[in-house]
This record gives sequence, C-alpha cells and structure tokens, in this order.
Amino acid sequence: MNIVLLEPLAVKSEVIEKLSKKAVEMGHSFKAYDSVTKDVEELKRRSREADILIIANNPLPGEVIREVERLKYIAVAFTGVDHVDKEACLEKGVKVSNAAGYSTDSVAELAIALIIDALRNVLPCDHRVRNGGTKDGLVGNQLKGKTVGIVGTGAIGLRVAELLRPFKCTVLGYSRSEREEGKSLGIDYVPLEELLKRSDIVSLHVPLNEATKNLINEDRIKLMKSSAVLINLARGPVVDSKALAEALNKGRIAKACIDVFETEPPIEENHPLLMAKNTLVTPHIAFATEESMVIRAELTFDNIYSYLEGNIKNQVI
Repeated sequence: MNIVLLEPLAVKSEVIEKLSKKAVEMGHSFKAYDSVTKDVEELKRRSREADILIIANNPLPGEVIREVERLKYIAVAFTGVDHVDKEACLEKGVKVSNAAGYSTDSVAELAIALIIDALRNVLPCDHRVRNGGTKDGLVGNQLKGKTVGIVGTGAIGLRVAELLRPFKCTVLGYSRSEREEGKSLGIDYVPLEELLKRSDIVSLHVPLNEATKNLINEDRIKLMKSSAVLINLARGPVVDSKALAEALNKGRIAKACIDVFETEPPIEENHPLLMAKNTLVTPHIAFATEESMVIRAELTFDNIYSYLEGNIKNQVI
C-alpha cells in the first residue's frame, strides 16, 4: 500500500524515519511532505496514489477524499476529526482513526497555567514592571478554595481535576455521562446551568459536535458570576465568540483565556475576542509540546500498523 503523510507532524525527521521503517520493510511505500498546504488541487496531487493518508489538524475536504480512488484509511494525528469530511468518508467507505490521548497532559497543564495566570495577573504584571509601574490594581486571587467547573470529563477533563487536587478546589463537572473515575477525583456532577452559576472558573473540554456548538452562548454566559473566568481549550465554536466578547466588554464576566477559535491561526484582526477586554489568547497551542508531538506520531503509526494487520484501533469514522 502507498502511505502518504500530507503534512509535517512537528517532530524531527529521524522520528518519522524510525516510525515508518517497519512499513517500508513490510513492502509498503511511504512518502512524507514537509510543508502544509490548504490548496485543494495540491492536496489532490499529493494524495493521488495513496491508500493510506496521514494528516494532523489541517482540513481534508470531501473533494479530495472523493477523488483519491485508492484511499481506504485516514490516520489523523490529532484528537478531533471535525476537519475531515465525514460524509465523504462514509460514502467511500474510508475508515478513520485518531490519536486520542496524545496531548492529555499537555492540554491539562496549560489549563492550570491559564487559570493561575488569570487569577494572578501574570501577563499584566510583566507589562507593568516593563513600563515602570507597580502592583497597584493588579493584586489577584489565589486558586486554593475556588470552585472550578469542568465541562466535559473525558481524559483531559479528568486530568485537569486531578491537577486541581493540591489546590483544594471544589470541582464541579458536567458531562454526557457521570464517570466513576471523576467522582473518585472529587468531581461533583451537576447540570450545566448549576455549574455555570456556581463556578469561579469554567474550563471547557468537550468535542465539537451538533450538541456542543455554541454550548456557551449568550444566555448561559449570563448565568456566570461577574467575577468568573472562562477557559476554552476545546474547540472555538463551542463558544459564541460575539456573545463572550460582549460579556467581557460589559463586565458580565471577569476574564477569558482562549486557545481555540472558529478557524486555525492566524486569526483575522477584527475577531471579536481579539478586541475584547480582559482576554488572554494563545495560538491553538495547548496540545503542542515536544513530548506530546512524539507521542502523537507514535500513536498514529501504531494505528496504521494495526490497520495493516486487520485490527483497526481508535476508529472514529
């Protein structure tokens, strides 16, 4: 089979060579592209002879999937697969696996970092010192004893709860199903509306689907405390950006830390959250650490070898 890596996986070439060596020894071909393209015609050219495609988090349109005659399997080096045209895959019988779990620790650790940054005004303090100022107006709050609401208690949400334990926080959870592991970590499962009303910090860790799109909308933001902090490391469309920006500008909630938007960075300059008060924005980097990039490459190739052996792992489509 022809295996094609459509975009770099942010690891050293030696890692890719090591991981792909087994495929070549098995008699399969392997081709890796070292640049990202969103040009549909270029994606078609790169994919033309592929039986197996490897992608990360850049879009794979249905037009490409439908035109690759030999395509049988897509290995997504990412957790979410909303950037892959599901209907096209179903039409052609193309199976898709993801690399769920590769960035659990990295995302959870950034959630904690952003929470502390928001409470202690770390970035504004840096700016103040560099401009000859003092701490006046920047005295923050400690995390100890705060109520943290975790929306989505999959692997990442559970890891956030675990990392919060030394801070002796009250942890509320909202999820499609209550998990015993979450309860053992001290999560008190409550309805979403109650979580939003009670939480000092709300951290989002849900996938993007029809049920979660605009989950945090104008009406639900109005339920939150005026002193609340919202953390979004999930998917951009989980939050109504315009409604959130308006709430921040009017002081209905205190702060927001946003790592994900409706599109991948670079973000348009007039995006409402770039213009809003009291926001800390990062360029979709929660998943990206040196360690997690190696783990996701390993998981992705492990998925491919399992597929080649007739045992599909981590199948999502």
